[in-house]
Amino acid sequence: MQGFVSFVGSGPGDPELLTLKAVNRLKAADAVLFDDLSAGPILDFARPGADLVAVGKRAGRPSPRQDHVSRLLVDYARGGTRVVRLKSGDPGIFGRLEEEITVLRAAGIGFEIIPGVTSASAAAAAAGIPLTRRMEARRVQFVTGHDVSGGLPEGLNLAALADGAATTVVFMPKRTFARFAALLTDAGLPGDTPALLAENVSHPDQRLTRSTVAALARDLGADDSRAPALILYGALAGS
Repeated sequence: MQGFVSFVGSGPGDPELLTLKAVNRLKAADAVLFDDLSAGPILDFARPGADLVAVGKRAGRPSPRQDHVSRLLVDYARGGTRVVRLKSGDPGIFGRLEEEITVLRAAGIGFEIIPGVTSASAAAAAAGIPLTRRMEARRVQFVTGHDVSGGLPEGLNLAALADGAATTVVFMPKRTFARFAALLTDAGLPGDTPALLAENVSHPDQRLTRSTVAALARDLGADDSRAPALILYGALAGS
């Protein structure tokens, strides 16, 4: 009997931000393959006896290869297993979702995608600000701060990213933000544009730092913290 895979968004880490559907899938799963940021109390919803398999990737740390993770999904499902692939935040936002569903499709294995609260929304909520504002911030854009090699992605649309009338959220920004900020400045974004650094969003040790694009670029150069983070910049970040 063929198994089935549920890609479940775990949100930023606070178990109270899980959807009801996410909790129900965890309770029913025979195996849960989880990211690092989806561990901890969220796994308490898994049923007793379920296989719990850590497959998370963290910058600068030993991590399983993507082809190994995909193979595990196929192997479990072919054994008739109900699998939850637990991804941090929302599975479709910088979560390598497409790589895994491509493999499942090729193997003829059924799947579903259950969205989660993205850390961008959670960070804005924690800071007490919206992501949009009439007449001032009509657009929200998400960008990753590093590519598969860990460097700043090439081919960025700097004209769009330097638009002060948008709210921009940079995922995984710490290692490359100094260079990114320099490119934004060259593209016309003022260095005093408000910026918010959000670390460990929704966790007990959450930290929010209100600053500017230029100041964060300078300060992060001396920051050796490996806490997961994002940076939100634009007019609303200073609210």
